[in-house]
Amino acid sequence: MAKTQLNVRVDEATAEAARERALQRGVSMNRYIEELVLKDAGEVGQTFVEAASDFMKQYERVFAEEFGLRPDSARATPSTTDREGLPGTT
Repeated sequence: MAKTQLNVRVDEATAEAARERALQRGVSMNRYIEELVLKDAGEVGQTFVEAASDFMKQYERVFAEEFGLRPDSARATPSTTDREGLPGTT
């Protein structure tokens, strides 16, 4: 994969802390920063998934009523007759 160069400015204490953490992990400074960004992006994605899940749980009955689904203890699922004619059903 092609790499893009970024230039950032941080105070000396932050730079030293980054150098020490990279050294402790046995990775280059570039790899350490890359791992931090990837971790941060993953946490944001996970936060979104959790928020979406909470939203769906909170409004489960509204969706069930609107789309003709029957609420289940775990989630709303289509009734047998609602699924007839859908791809993957017989």
